[in-house]
Amino acid sequence: MNILSPSILSADFKNLGDQIARADRAGAQYIHIDVMDGAFVPTITFGMPVISSIRKTTEKVFDVHLMVENPDRFIDDFAACGADLITVHAEACTHLDSTLQHIRDKGLKAGVALCPSTPLCALDYVLKKVDMVLLMTVNPGFGGQKYIPEMTEKIAELRKRLDLLGLNIDIEVDGGINASTIEAVLKAGANVCVAGSAVFGDDIEGNVKKLLQIMKRYEEK
Repeated sequence: MNILSPSILSADFKNLGDQIARADRAGAQYIHIDVMDGAFVPTITFGMPVISSIRKTTEKVFDVHLMVENPDRFIDDFAACGADLITVHAEACTHLDSTLQHIRDKGLKAGVALCPSTPLCALDYVLKKVDMVLLMTVNPGFGGQKYIPEMTEKIAELRKRLDLLGLNIDIEVDGGINASTIEAVLKAGANVCVAGSAVFGDDIEGNVKKLLQIMKRYEEK
């Protein structure tokens, strides 16, 4: 199933609850929450208090993307404040296998994210503990960047590998996803699409519906 995960990094924080509710009503299945620590990436965003607060605005899946050093330290806290799926970066984990097991032990789905230059072999030996692989299609840290075209081949290679292994694992893409780029990632094999600035703006409902219409066409192929 194809899933749209609007990133609140691009939302208007003066009206965050309302903007999430509008994306929810328009049909977005997930809400993508980028947590940045100013160390793994240069930007600092938000943490547990914000997530706890917005948890009251929607029952949609909270897709929490930890762009932080040593994320194992925070798994319990993010589970407690309402995360449904926690994705950690392979590059940020000292013991990736243990961190994934920690997430699963909390009853949550576990994801692994790879930066654009990180090879797919970083996933070797952990795929059986993964519900989703997030392929960054821009370098992490800032919203509004342009999609890196070379990532289309990386998506296709990962989908081929998962199919050969017979693994039912979602492929999420994050970075530069909009109405012009979403078809390429869907065709390559991604099925969870993060969109920030392409969703949050004057017409949130219209933007969500437009992207979902494109995704539905590829789901039917």
